[in-house]
Amino acid sequence: MKKVIVLFLFMSTFSYAQYAIKGTMSPVENSSWVLLYKIEGTKQLFVKNTQVRKEGNIGFFEFSLPTDAKVGSYRIKYSMKRDGFIDFLFNKENIAIEFNPNDLVSTLVFQTSKENQLYNSFIKKTYTAQYTLDSLQSEYFRNPSLEIKKGYARSLEKVQEIEKEYLNSSKEKLVNHFIKASLRYNSSEIFDRPIDYIDSSITHFFDHIDFSNKTLYNSTFLFDKTSEYVLYLNVAADPVQKQEYYKKASKIAIEKTTTISFKTDIINYLISQFAEIKNAVLVDHLFTNYFDKLPKENQNIKLKNKILAQLRIAIGRVAPDFSWTENGKELRLSSLKDGLSYVIIFYSTGCSHCLREVPEIFDYMKGKTNTKIIAFAMENSAKTWANYQLKMPGWHHVLGLGKWENTTARTYQINSTPTYFVLGMDKEIISIPKTLDDLKLVLRELN
Repeated sequence: MKKVIVLFLFMSTFSYAQYAIKGTMSPVENSSWVLLYKIEGTKQLFVKNTQVRKEGNIGFFEFSLPTDAKVGSYRIKYSMKRDGFIDFLFNKENIAIEFNPNDLVSTLVFQTSKENQLYNSFIKKTYTAQYTLDSLQSEYFRNPSLEIKKGYARSLEKVQEIEKEYLNSSKEKLVNHFIKASLRYNSSEIFDRPIDYIDSSITHFFDHIDFSNKTLYNSTFLFDKTSEYVLYLNVAADPVQKQEYYKKASKIAIEKTTTISFKTDIINYLISQFAEIKNAVLVDHLFTNYFDKLPKENQNIKLKNKILAQLRIAIGRVAPDFSWTENGKELRLSSLKDGLSYVIIFYSTGCSHCLREVPEIFDYMKGKTNTKIIAFAMENSAKTWANYQLKMPGWHHVLGLGKWENTTARTYQINSTPTYFVLGMDKEIISIPKTLDDLKLVLRELN
């Protein structure tokens, strides 16, 4: 009998010595499964999955982790269709979350988990305080005054108080690594010139980030910060200057890493980021100056070949040639010499966005003679296009029958309309604007 009791107690202790990760989402997603991953560098390592239990419009799920589960950053994927996920820290404690999958940022709440509650509270408080400080700096540029200077000093003190509070309260916790690395440099004195403020932000961006920290590395933190610094902090409207900024920022970020495995992942990450925005110039630059100089065992040749194949149409590549008939003459893209730059617009008369944006571009281009427009209409028939193209005299008009199956459209990898390509005089792609506003910014520099 004693043996049975001892065995029962052992089994109860064993079953209890697990950690629960529970979630409640409302409204419930259409998917019936939720997946759990451990983040290790750039990899997401699958841990387990579980079914969602639905009660009306609410979904419940639960994972259990053993006592020897790795401490670190984890990810819950709750929507495959929209790539919906939640990243969180696990440090040997139960975790319970509530969220609305349609508004994750403002609804995510950690009901239990001191680590995650502390981190979320830190982010919210510092964001509010930092926003006030930045607003005062912006206002000072517009309207410098002693009162704003005093307000800046008071706000800076508030930011520093919050940072000190959370550094102390997070001691001996996993989240302390992330709080330390999240601290932002703020000048003790308000800046008089915007250029000095920008230079300071760039110069001190990585002051508190340790690229040798394995805890940070085995999360998305280092990669998110690298992306923010390289892709978003260093900006310029001029395409050539923008590429130089990217190169300089990439060099700084890569040189922050000393561990070869970290450096390899940072290089591969930046290559993938630039490949995603089809910037072949930077991809080629990163391959030549960094990737190819890695030890052979660290070079992922399959990744390199895959990305180069994807970038047949990208910034830095010569635009694929095509021909059309215009006023009885055959013209070729490669032979055009009437502009210092060119814009190819892939559009369709059946696209409502196109019918709004194309005329707006026509009006915007009046008086801008350096850039010539090649309007490539993807159509199923010439009937509607024949009259529509007459509304935009002075442009090169191309009819691409077959619409989405048109050979040229497929070569240019067109998946939506309108799509824009900006070319230099030699027909090299210098920009692929995502929006009409982005296109206007580029055209402003070229004209």
